[in-house]
Amino acid sequence: MTAPADANPEDQVSPKTVAALRAAMTRLLEGRPQRTDGRLTKENLYKEAQVSRATMNRAKAILAEWDAHLAAHGKTTPGEAKRDAAIADLNKRLTKKTQECTLLENKLKAAHTAIAALFHDNEALRQQLHQDAATAVTPIRPRGPRQGL
Repeated sequence: MTAPADANPEDQVSPKTVAALRAAMTRLLEGRPQRTDGRLTKENLYKEAQVSRATMNRAKAILAEWDAHLAAHGKTTPGEAKRDAAIADLNKRLTKKTQECTLLENKLKAAHTAIAALFHDNEALRQQLHQDAATAVTPIRPRGPRQGL
């Protein structure tokens, strides 16, 4: 049996298998798996293509493309990258809100301290006023000549 002209001489798989593996690789890399959870693993590649692991391992050109793509772009799918970006954004927002809460809490503690000091000053002034009122002498107004008699 002779290999097709476009097939890699190292590949020992049929053109149908190459097409199935390429289609599966495209689906996984684009984040639209049909038969797996979408993680970028070789296990998902052969399951997505519905071929055996041994058959996939004989498709050296496909595996080289797979490895090259993962080396260049990492093992995250578009969905995972989007999720990771959302998590990073939420973490940034959480940090900002935590800092705001800490600042407001410090302001609240300072206000509490100032209010407590003013309350105690007010109480001391009230006590002083009460003591002064109890010991104060009320002057008697001198009577003047009666007018109108």
